[in-house]
Amino acid sequence: MKMLKKAPLAIVAGATLLPAMAMANMHGQHSIGPNEGDREFSLSGTGKSSKDFDNGSAGVIGDYGWYLTDKTLVGVRQSVNYASVENGDDVWNGSTSVFADYHFGQGAARPFVGASLGGIYGDGVEDTGIAGLEAGVKYYVLPTTFVQARAEYQFLFDDGDSAENNFDDGAWAYTIGMGLNF
Repeated sequence: MKMLKKAPLAIVAGATLLPAMAMANMHGQHSIGPNEGDREFSLSGTGKSSKDFDNGSAGVIGDYGWYLTDKTLVGVRQSVNYASVENGDDVWNGSTSVFADYHFGQGAARPFVGASLGGIYGDGVEDTGIAGLEAGVKYYVLPTTFVQARAEYQFLFDDGDSAENNFDDGAWAYTIGMGLNF
């Protein structure tokens, strides 16, 4: 009989402590997405256009990065592109850059903003510097696997003065792909 009197007290105590224990267990851990120290690899398709949409290209981009924190990713990006130029020869080119992205949120959808800096080279382009500001979203379909979409405003430069002058003559680059954290 004494046991039956203690049962409601145990149920109330357990019901009160269960959410607190669950919150303590989740603190500092993500059930989905990266953790500090994780690596990331993504493979994407890309398209670019001039700001007037009269020239365009398509290509493949590979990103490899490291999470400095749960939200800050730094890495290296390599692209290979085929370009169709109005009134000109079709060309192949590539770019190599470093990037840094900051991610928001902890759910399946992770918006991010960032910047990149590197070089562009190949047919039909003058080997030169390239910089960009980017924004996008990753959506985790599995705990470590995501699909992503990114838009980047890129501009070319030879030195600091030309970077400032060329910002207004940049182009948009669009990327859709998938990746994983490990």
